[in-house]
Amino acid sequence: MSQQFKEQGGAATMDPGLIRRWITSRMMTRLSSLEHQTKTRERAEKQRRQLGLPHVVEYFHQVDDGYSHLAIQLLQKLAHRYDIELRCHLVSAAAGDNAPEPELLLKLSAQDARQIAPHYGLGFPTQESSVTPERVRKTLGMFAGLDGDQFLAQGALLSEALWNPDPSVLDSLNQEFSAVGEQQVEQKIAEGNARRAALKHYSGGMFFYGGEWYWGVDRLYHLELRLSELGLDRTLGEALIAPRQDVADGPLQDDGKLTLEIYPSLRSPYTAVVFDQAVELARRTNVSLKMRPVLPMVMRGVPATVEKGKYILFDTGREARAAGVPFGPCADPIGEPARRGYSLYKWAVEQGKGVEFFSAFIRCAWVDAINTNNLKGMRQVVERAGLDWQQAKDIIGRAGWETELEQNRLAMYELGLWGVPSFRLLGPDQEDLLSVWGQDRLWLVAKEIQKTLKEITEK
Repeated sequence: MSQQFKEQGGAATMDPGLIRRWITSRMMTRLSSLEHQTKTRERAEKQRRQLGLPHVVEYFHQVDDGYSHLAIQLLQKLAHRYDIELRCHLVSAAAGDNAPEPELLLKLSAQDARQIAPHYGLGFPTQESSVTPERVRKTLGMFAGLDGDQFLAQGALLSEALWNPDPSVLDSLNQEFSAVGEQQVEQKIAEGNARRAALKHYSGGMFFYGGEWYWGVDRLYHLELRLSELGLDRTLGEALIAPRQDVADGPLQDDGKLTLEIYPSLRSPYTAVVFDQAVELARRTNVSLKMRPVLPMVMRGVPATVEKGKYILFDTGREARAAGVPFGPCADPIGEPARRGYSLYKWAVEQGKGVEFFSAFIRCAWVDAINTNNLKGMRQVVERAGLDWQQAKDIIGRAGWETELEQNRLAMYELGLWGVPSFRLLGPDQEDLLSVWGQDRLWLVAKEIQKTLKEITEK
């Protein structure tokens, strides 16, 4: 057994809970590691060569998903630029435990896609479109009638017609595209869903290549870099089709007019990747920072599947490396460790160390694999935050922190968000300027800060 397991008391007690936490932590560390990513890619490439197969990229399109609408606009560029075979599938939305808030997710996909589209040079209606079930059925009928080449050539046109606020645009395509019957549509979607499930994923707007998943335009740069490393880029050093969006400060500084709210969680790997960056962004731009921590999803009864957990950990490690942020090894703080952390948070805020405490806990759990399930580990968190352990140990575990976290969760839901980390930027009159979900939206927050400050100075 490892030293980490012994420190948790597992060797002495063989407590099933401790063993389970140790195993989970080991799996999290492995899944998020560069070694795992490298081996996955090497294994896939070795198998491809042995079988004499082409470089096949698969794309899974969900017609009513805003992220899919952005992704489909890039398919032709991707197929032309890289020496790959691009195969496209129709799929339905994620279901069951993989999509705990399906209606919110569908709405957010359109809202979020509308906000990020211009930054990728893509189109999305500026006004809210009416993607009704009837229009979706019409679109699916036409999509299901396309063969592979037609999907690449005409798919973006069909998707644009669906998302266009003017319903007559879609109707006008009925003469150009032959719609198939409902039974054929269901068969096409069933085939796409089955292929997606066989490859162990659940969402639309996804790309798959050689054992690895890439979510929409946000993760396409990982795929492009991988294809380039394999010598498949037909261009000579051109910019990526969908480059990584960097968090850029900009020259303008705030003077107390703007507020950045962060909705983080102690058990969220994505929070661990972006938390310190978000704090630093607020510091560098002099924007007021407001912390609004929430309970982790799984600790508030939101289920998560194994396949979803594996993808998140793999993706977190990949994103952390791209951002130059340390991540792993991990000591899963689910359950009691997180509760202990939250029980100390209010006291840390009163000491003027709320941000430092959150940062220290995240670093211990997600970077240094320090077991926060015992007092020894919690002492390291407290002292790293510059706080007094003698005071903390008399407070740790006290009730009373739950109300604030639930209020924060409700506030987050009112914004149309439900996951962490989420961000909300407030203007001079506390008006909502921007509300976004995900560690991969901090760049958008940074741009909105600069845009708003410029508008203020020009008044």
